[in-house]
Amino acid sequence: QVQVVESGGGLVQPGGSLRLSCVASGRIFSRYTMGWYRQAPGMQRETVANIDSGGSTNYADSVKGRFTISRDNTKSAVYLQMNSLKPDDTAVYYCNLRQDVRFATYNYWGQGTQVIVSS
Repeated sequence: QVQVVESGGGLVQPGGSLRLSCVASGRIFSRYTMGWYRQAPGMQRETVANIDSGGSTNYADSVKGRFTISRDNTKSAVYLQMNSLKPDDTAVYYCNLRQDVRFATYNYWGQGTQVIVSS
């Protein structure tokens, strides 16, 4: 089993910055993708950014140029640096670890961390 724990959410003014952290533990294999998703009230969960074992990244168009995802493989950790935050970035942010084991894909989720962008 794999456990995923996020931290770093909070209240920030528009234009401000926050850094989210996520650490995974348990039965983690060498190749896995980690990512951040978010869900605003009344909305579907959406992808924010992800990064694979080789360091390749993908970002949602809405966060490109403002958010940066990075990972530390020695700690099975992923980070999301969020700059120039907007009220539309308000959501619960979830960390995800995805790995393939024996032709099956497994997704593990954290409990979520709230980000509120408001003046």
